[in-house]
Amino acid sequence: MIDDHPLTREGIGLAVRAATSGGTVVSVGTIEEAEARLAKGRFALVLMDFQMPGVNGFTGFLRIQHASPDTSIAIVSSHERPSLVNAARALGAADYLFKSEPLDSIADRIAAILSGACVFPDGSAQDRSILNLRERIETLSRSQLNVLLALADGQANKQIAHHLSITEATVKAHMSAIFRKLGVTNRTQALIAVRPLLGSREAKEE
Repeated sequence: MIDDHPLTREGIGLAVRAATSGGTVVSVGTIEEAEARLAKGRFALVLMDFQMPGVNGFTGFLRIQHASPDTSIAIVSSHERPSLVNAARALGAADYLFKSEPLDSIADRIAAILSGACVFPDGSAQDRSILNLRERIETLSRSQLNVLLALADGQANKQIAHHLSITEATVKAHMSAIFRKLGVTNRTQALIAVRPLLGSREAKEE
């Protein structure tokens, strides 16, 4: 369970235990802690808050998805905007759970996910544009994805190089590969291309 609010982690943990008859829950408060945990062992399911500190929109989801590509990931959020639900589904999330739901309902949904089901709220639909974007992103290497996520967070090349402990020349090389795979020619076009992933801006407008 990835959420920066301890009370939320505790509540969702109760739902998980109810769904799994006492299953083990590992709770962390940051994306970085989650990545470290995922590197050490296998998990049946990751539940994560949509809007986490230090990440922009679905960039946190993509980081966890690349850290553990074979693990089901469900988003748990207080933001119930249909566009966010549809984007999560298109990006490959197992479910999008509303924090406003009763814990019994959340437990039932978690049990369904663990049984292999992909359960989304009524009315959610696949977003073709995001599906296409997801396919392009899947062609990126881990290093290229890290650069793209840093770019999406508004970092300049020098900042990206410092953050990822690489040279600016390496950043530029990754940028060229990213532009080619996204079908764009510059940073501005790349940012426009990944705009559907920056759902935090929509959430803040609610």
